[in-house]
Amino acid sequence: MNTDAAVAVHDLKKSYGKVEAVKGVSFEVRPGEVFGFLGPNGAGKTTTISMLCTLVHPTGGRAEVAGYDVVRRRDQVRANIGLVFQDPTLDTYLTAEQNLRFHAELYGVPKTLVADRIRQVMEMVALWDRKDAKVMTFSGGMKRRLEIARGLLHSPRVLFLDEPTVGLDPQTRSAIWGYINKLRHREDITIFMTTHYMDEAEHCDRIAIIDHGEIVVIDSPEALKASVGKDRVQIHTGDDESAIRALRERFGLDAAMHEGAVTFAVASGEEFVPRLFAELGLPIKSVSVSRPSLDDVFMNYTGSTIRDAESGTGNEWVKAMVRR
Repeated sequence: MNTDAAVAVHDLKKSYGKVEAVKGVSFEVRPGEVFGFLGPNGAGKTTTISMLCTLVHPTGGRAEVAGYDVVRRRDQVRANIGLVFQDPTLDTYLTAEQNLRFHAELYGVPKTLVADRIRQVMEMVALWDRKDAKVMTFSGGMKRRLEIARGLLHSPRVLFLDEPTVGLDPQTRSAIWGYINKLRHREDITIFMTTHYMDEAEHCDRIAIIDHGEIVVIDSPEALKASVGKDRVQIHTGDDESAIRALRERFGLDAAMHEGAVTFAVASGEEFVPRLFAELGLPIKSVSVSRPSLDDVFMNYTGSTIRDAESGTGNEWVKAMVRR
């Protein structure tokens, strides 16, 4: 494994009886990058991050975090990581500052540095003015920011964020990412996050798409979207079934209903639209063209959207995309 990597993983596995939660994943995270695990709930994201944080013992394979083996050097790994759990772990009956002081004691932060460091991380997430307020009075977004500050308090080399904005409204999620993007530059830190939000994955330098315990592809968001190649075109007509049939017979395109519209994939969608109006043979009420998104990427590599994967359902649009 690469000893210079912030996180190095080789054939890492975890089974619970006959259930293989993680099926031999291998990857590396470069120092200073924001690396994301993108996948539906149950894909193996949290299990993997738990093994890397020494909370779960691997069934097989190896992993090193900050240069230390996660099985043989657990204490050293824990000293060099910060972790923001998916579920809140703050003591709501204590003040924000008291929560951080307790964390500082657990991690052995020198007493001479504690006060300055608490102020530094709380100012970083814009909570210094609420340091004496009990956490029970905080909003969901404020609690998340405080947890991020706590994870940074002992100056870790790698910060793990497990679904960092789950359950928050879009405006608060955007604000959280504003703070995260600032801290990565101020703290010279590597960030490893898990998410099932497509827009959140866009913040990553690289993404590993994980599905059913396996990594199916790793690359930057832009490279992954470029790999899909085709645009998504959606049309509304007076007879959608006839439109789907005409697209197949006249253009050789597989189309299906998705989000209430006839949907298909085609190269250079904007250039194709005039031909579509001229040759479809049916009145078109409206048309939209969109460049490939990360949802299209996930669908292209796994055969389903994240939403469908979480619900355990499929749809004809997915099947059509996979056949392209």
